[in-house]
Amino acid sequence: MSEEKSLHFIEEIVEADLAAGKYKSIITRFPPEPNGYLHIGHSKSICLNFGLAAKYGGSTNLRFDDTNPVTEDTEYVESIKDDIRWLGFNWSNELYASDYFDTLYQYAVKLIEKGLAYVDDSQSEEIAALKGTPTEPGKDSPFRSRSIEENLRLFSEMKEGKYKDGEKVLRAKIDMSSTNMLMRDPIIYRIKHAHHHRTGDKWCIYPMYDFAHGQSDSIEQITHSICTLEFIPHRELYDWFIEKLEIFPSHQYEFARLNMTYTVMSKRKLLQLVNENHVNGWDDPRMPTLSGFRRKGYTPGSIRTFCDKIGVAKRENFIDLSLLEFCLREELNKTALRVMAVLDPVKLVIDNYDETVTEELTSENGPDESMGTRTLSFGKELWIEREDFMEVPAKKWFRLAPGAMVRLKSAYIVECDSFVKDADGQVTEIHCRYIPGTRSGEENSNIQVKGTIHWVHAANAATAEVRLYDRLFKVENPAAEEGDFKEFLNPESLVVIKDAIIESSLLKAGMDDRYQFIRKGYFCLDKDSTPGKLVFNRTVTLKDAWSKEVKK
Repeated sequence: MSEEKSLHFIEEIVEADLAAGKYKSIITRFPPEPNGYLHIGHSKSICLNFGLAAKYGGSTNLRFDDTNPVTEDTEYVESIKDDIRWLGFNWSNELYASDYFDTLYQYAVKLIEKGLAYVDDSQSEEIAALKGTPTEPGKDSPFRSRSIEENLRLFSEMKEGKYKDGEKVLRAKIDMSSTNMLMRDPIIYRIKHAHHHRTGDKWCIYPMYDFAHGQSDSIEQITHSICTLEFIPHRELYDWFIEKLEIFPSHQYEFARLNMTYTVMSKRKLLQLVNENHVNGWDDPRMPTLSGFRRKGYTPGSIRTFCDKIGVAKRENFIDLSLLEFCLREELNKTALRVMAVLDPVKLVIDNYDETVTEELTSENGPDESMGTRTLSFGKELWIEREDFMEVPAKKWFRLAPGAMVRLKSAYIVECDSFVKDADGQVTEIHCRYIPGTRSGEENSNIQVKGTIHWVHAANAATAEVRLYDRLFKVENPAAEEGDFKEFLNPESLVVIKDAIIESSLLKAGMDDRYQFIRKGYFCLDKDSTPGKLVFNRTVTLKDAWSKEVKK
């Protein structure tokens, strides 16, 4: 009997709350800001929030934290929705912080009326200087003692557009000597004369994240508001607003976010990579965005499995990219169709094979009989990988060389007789003989050879562009290195092969199909493909070469 998986700490909290009758059902939310594309780090939060609701019969809201009109766009909104659906989740309600702008404004007025908020005319530098330090208390703003009536009038004038950006802010009146710097009269509204992607020009004042977030949770009656560890200091402020406004008591819980090797997760850094053309857009397969992973050929199941394996913890750590690749290989090994493609071709001529004959051979589509078989065309001239031939074979060389025998995958055993070179010393043609009766299942098929190589029939081949993607950075944690993080970009993160040779069955490839190019890795069709020119992306190699590299 398999051991039942233990609960993580948030599941324990949920089960205790439900057992105590605190809630009839749970409501979670995933609250992205629409200022960029989702990355692999977000997948952990998505799986956690949607997974909890599914496990305990609750619901999950998708709420866009659209309180900064300068950086947000509907392009990002649509991409976020696409990514969540692709991962396999559906939200109960699609909501926006901007849905609550009128309510949030009234909440701010309520704080002013209670003497718990004031309008400050200080410049941002002056406010920062008066904040103090973690070891020294802050000092009161000269505008902290304004009357409730004056604050109500000034805040109303801010809303009406009477003042310029940065001319005034609304601050909560809490405690300038608090050991938590965030409690030292935080700004809760600022002036921004900017067009909003949903509300247009209705507003010129916008709530800060800390003011909008908890109140939006409360309005939606979110029972478990799950954030990453950097929001622990914000929890005190989250609770303060809810208490003073006397609204539904949503509660915040924190877990360790996903940090992964050989990439960066900062939206600012990712935006740099896009804007400075180090990558070809947000969905470049080298990017850690979900759209990048999708284009590269990752499956939603592999990412969900990965999130399940890394678990939910309270302590930050770095997860090796190799674990994600392992989860993907585990799935693709069972589901990807096996095909043959030659990436660096050299001609193989079978001298004793009748040039007028074309055979139809049968080959397995995968490791499981249920995946069926396909027909391969075979004839006198084939393409093989250049690396599968060695003029002067090394010790323990089990592939083609003068006098050596190999099996052609799903076909015959051949023995190399000779080869031809061009004026530059490059091998252009390899000549061999096939041994009759050595086709799989035939009388001589039990002749022992140590090597098997793949091939494509030259007369029935097609060509394609193949893009070999690798890690975007050559160091494990580029953000932690001294200097500009872009100095550590991997110059070999993309190698393009213009005219790879592929078997003709790949001409029918679809965007959702996944393939193992035998001996070369897992591949998928790229969106750049056209009927006249197919483009395949390498999703992942067959084995983890980087772990060995790091150990050297």
